[in-house]
Amino acid sequence: MTSDVRVSRRLILQAGAATTAFGAPGLLLAQPAPIKIGLVHPVSGGLAYSGGQGRLGCQLAIDEINAAGGIKSMGGAKLEAALGDSQSRPEVGVSEVERLHQAGVAAYVGCFSSAIALPATQAAAKYNTPFMIDVGVSDQIVRRGLKNVFRLAPGFGKCVDDAIVGLGEINRTAGGVAKTAVLVHEESEFGTGTAKLLADRLPGINVQVAEVIKHANPTRDFSNVALRIKGIKPDLVIMSNYQNEYVLLARTLHQQRVDVAAMFSVLGGGFNFKLVSEQPDIAQNMMDFNHWYNPRNPKALAMRKAVEARGGLFTFEVYCGYNSVKCYADALERARSADKERVIAALEASTWSDHFMPYGPTKFVDGQNSGGRAAMLQASRTDIDVVWPNEFAGVKPVFPRPKFS
Repeated sequence: MTSDVRVSRRLILQAGAATTAFGAPGLLLAQPAPIKIGLVHPVSGGLAYSGGQGRLGCQLAIDEINAAGGIKSMGGAKLEAALGDSQSRPEVGVSEVERLHQAGVAAYVGCFSSAIALPATQAAAKYNTPFMIDVGVSDQIVRRGLKNVFRLAPGFGKCVDDAIVGLGEINRTAGGVAKTAVLVHEESEFGTGTAKLLADRLPGINVQVAEVIKHANPTRDFSNVALRIKGIKPDLVIMSNYQNEYVLLARTLHQQRVDVAAMFSVLGGGFNFKLVSEQPDIAQNMMDFNHWYNPRNPKALAMRKAVEARGGLFTFEVYCGYNSVKCYADALERARSADKERVIAALEASTWSDHFMPYGPTKFVDGQNSGGRAAMLQASRTDIDVVWPNEFAGVKPVFPRPKFS
C-alpha cells in the first residue's frame, strides 16, 4: 500500500510537470539568453572619473532597453553588462578584452582613452567582436581597416577642423583680437595628435602658434608652464589634456592671473559640469569644442535632469556611452541576432537617428559615423552653453573674455 501511494505521488508530480510544460507552455518557456556587453572603461587610475561616467551612461542605456522589453526581435532578450576596468593602462585594457571574451561577450563598448582603445580594439578584432567606441578621439582607431570597430562621435580630425571654423568666425566677429596661441598638451596619442592638427590649422585663421608645450601624465605642478605662458603673452591658450591635468592647468593659470582673450580647448577632458560646480571662478568664460548633447532636444534635457537628480553630473562621457549602447541595440533589433557578423553588417548599414546629439542620421564609413559633429561651448559660473554652430547655440560667446582687474 505504501509503495502504491509512493508511485501514485510520483505519477502525480510527473503529470503535473507535463501539464505545466505542455498544457501551459508560457509558464516555463525558456527566456532568451541575455546578450552580454563588455564595458571596458578606466574606473581606477588617473582616468577613473571619466571612465566611471562612461560606464554610467552605458548602464543607463542597458537599464532603459531592458525596462522597455529588451531586444524585441529576439524575443525580448535582455542586455547584460559585463564590467571591465582598464585601470587607465593600455595593457590592462587588452587583458580585460581577453577576459571578457572568455566570459562570452557579444560586443564591447569603451574605452574613453585613445591610448587604450587602439590596442583594445585590435584585441577584439581577433574574434570579430563588434566594438563601439564611446569616447576615443584618435582617428587611427577607425583608419586601420578593422571591420569590427564603430565610433558614433567624431574624432579629433573633424573636431579640430570644425573648431577652427568656429573659432575663426568668433575671432573675426570680435575684430580679429586673437593673433597668437600657445598649445599645451598631454603626451599620449590624444593630446599629441590634437596639438599637431591645431598647429597645422591655426595659421589658416591668422593665429600664429607661439609655442607648443608637452607635459607628462600625471603632472602635479604647472607653475613653470604658467610662467612660460605669462612671459610669451599669447592671445589664446589652447589645452588638450585629460581631467586632472586640465583642471590643474586651468587653476594654475587663473592663480597666476594669466590674461588671454580665451582659455580654449578642443576635446578638453576636464571641461564639464564638474569643473563648473567645483571651480566656478576658474571655469567662467572658458571655451571648449567637444562632444555635446543637443540642448533643444527634450529627451536630452530630461536625461540631464534625471542624472542630476541622482547626484551625478551630465558629462559628455555619460551620453556618449548611452548613445553608443543604444546604437548597438538598434543593430541587434535589425539583425534579429547577436551573431557578430550579422550585427557588424547591421551597423555598417545603420541609419539610426534616435539619439539626442547634434547629429544627423548615423552613417558609418569605415567605422566612423559621418553624421557626427561636436559643438563650441562656453562655461559660465553656473552652466555650460552652446555658442556655435548657430542652429544649436543658446547664447552668444563672451570673446575676448574680460581681463583680470
